[in-house]
Amino acid sequence: MFFDLVRRNSRRSRKENGLFFVSLLVSIVSFYIILSLAEQDVMVFLRKMESDAVDKLMALIPAFYGVTLFILFFLVYFASKYQLERRSHELGVYLMLGMRRTKLFLLLMAEDLWSSVLSLALGLPAAVLVSELISLITARLVGIGILGHQSVFSLEAVGLTIAGFLLIKCLAFVLLSGKIAGKEIGGLLAPAPDGAKRQLPAGIYFMALALGMLLLGMAYRLAICGISWTSMGKMGLTMLLGILGTFLLFYGLRVALGFLAGRQGKKKLRVFQFRQLQEQVIHQSVSLAVSSLLILAAMCFFGYGVAIAWERSAGEVHTLDYTFSVRESENVPEILKKKGLSDSFKELFEMRVGHIHAGNQDVSVRMPHVMELLTKEEDSEEKEILLNNLGYVDYPYVISLSGYNRLLRAAGLEEIQLQSHQASVYMDEEFTNAVRAELMNRVLSQEPEIEMAGDVWHMTGKVQNRNLVVDSSITLSFALIVPDEDFQYLTGGEYDIYWDAVLAPELVEDQGLMQAIAAVNAELGETGLVYESYLQNMGRQLFYVVAASYLTLYLAFIFLIVANTVLGVQFLMQQQKTGKRYRTLIRLGSSYEMLCASARSQIRWYFGLPTLAAVVSSLFGVRALFRGMLPSSIRNETAGLLVIALAMIFLLCVIEWCYLKAVSRASSRYILTLMEPEREE
Repeated sequence: MFFDLVRRNSRRSRKENGLFFVSLLVSIVSFYIILSLAEQDVMVFLRKMESDAVDKLMALIPAFYGVTLFILFFLVYFASKYQLERRSHELGVYLMLGMRRTKLFLLLMAEDLWSSVLSLALGLPAAVLVSELISLITARLVGIGILGHQSVFSLEAVGLTIAGFLLIKCLAFVLLSGKIAGKEIGGLLAPAPDGAKRQLPAGIYFMALALGMLLLGMAYRLAICGISWTSMGKMGLTMLLGILGTFLLFYGLRVALGFLAGRQGKKKLRVFQFRQLQEQVIHQSVSLAVSSLLILAAMCFFGYGVAIAWERSAGEVHTLDYTFSVRESENVPEILKKKGLSDSFKELFEMRVGHIHAGNQDVSVRMPHVMELLTKEEDSEEKEILLNNLGYVDYPYVISLSGYNRLLRAAGLEEIQLQSHQASVYMDEEFTNAVRAELMNRVLSQEPEIEMAGDVWHMTGKVQNRNLVVDSSITLSFALIVPDEDFQYLTGGEYDIYWDAVLAPELVEDQGLMQAIAAVNAELGETGLVYESYLQNMGRQLFYVVAASYLTLYLAFIFLIVANTVLGVQFLMQQQKTGKRYRTLIRLGSSYEMLCASARSQIRWYFGLPTLAAVVSSLFGVRALFRGMLPSSIRNETAGLLVIALAMIFLLCVIEWCYLKAVSRASSRYILTLMEPEREE
């Protein structure tokens, strides 16, 4: 009998508050995914390439776990409080019928334990499945999955997930059950309504609203102008202004809602709708502000994290698979041929790079004509940066034309045609951007004269930026590509040689890129050659993608779950406390459809206000993150990254809409129970 009652009550609680139950399931999935991160294919791969960086990343996981537990505790506390308050009359009836408080405590504990066990029973298999899907999809997207995906069940992650989940559930239950135990039967049967809060003059709230908007505007300005990134004090001031502005904004919103309630409208129950909403804002202004800040954090994390991960994963152009460094008189093609590895490569060519040694001048290159043409361009920050950079070009590197043309051919690009004493400009992507490259291209289109090693040369063509080697070990801010004969003369025969290689396409098609490189690496280990492969470079890029996406998305979803669940639970709690008003409207002739329409409108406003504030703030927040945290080489691509970030923010707004619909359905079910005639007691 006792256990039947436990199961029945638990099933009813899940049905009545499905939003909270689903949020718990998502939390369990999030817990397991972040705790099992080290076991995923992409992280196992990264440990081989970037072990130190991965170890530092893994050291942060316990901190993320602890912060998440702290945040989710409040989610569980508020949601459980709502459930107990909703059942207050039922619990009072149990006591009236003779149930001892000890047995009532055991009943509630058994229900909570049963609900927790069921959540874990459903959440953990879902978490393992989602983790496997994420691992497999990520591995296949980056080309690692073909190495052989291995399903992993992390017992440590399961144990920590269960322990953390049960800890916050038990702590919340103990705190709430103590409050229930201290109430008299009469207080349970007829819960006391919220006490009326003392109202201040309307001018005070208007001033709070105006001051809140002013503080937010100041925070936005400090953020997007980059002032907040100049020192920790400025950053703290920006955060303080933003938080205070948000709290004051929601504290003063009651004035605007009161004004809307006073306006005459054609909609039925308009005054009731805004008076209800005004009362909710009065009682919950602090929690609304906190929820808005959590949604803001989620949007900033989500927008920034996805945009940076996208840029990191899409920004690196893959052409070369290997680069061999030549020591003394090594003949790389001959060594590979002896080991039977020649057929493994489609392309194998020399890349020669060296300093200018010809001429007796103190400065090997002078470019007055280039500087003159560049000065005539329209004034801009990028122009000044380019002028400053070129002002330091005295002894640039030179690159042999034949090797660079082989690189372009391997990439499927058009080769460069140069005559004697003609040079093409090379600028690595890490030291330039699209705007500076376009400025330089306009100058090069006029074929300016330069003086190099005492001779007159002409610059021509367009700026080249294809990586010279497979890794980023050679990054030249400025170099000149010259014909081979001129290269030999300028360097005096003193230069560095690198052998670049591209794997045979049939090898890649049969085994996949990652597996093919891994197989060739095993054979190259016996040759004694010094080389870099695409795996090392890819590992570095993947680390940034994982660090930017996994952790930021994890925090974003946790913040979003907590904020929306708190909003939904508090609205439903307030609606239940004002249930007598709905009954009065029913007696006065209001239909079920009218009441549901009014409740849906209240929910849209209740969710919309903090979400709108968060969206507006996130537009400035993400822009500020890009300004302060992006490297200078890609800072000019902020517009494209902002488009990605805005798309992610829009996606979160869709999730907000899903929460809104779920709360609307729960509200409609509650109103339906009010439509039944109430028995007078």
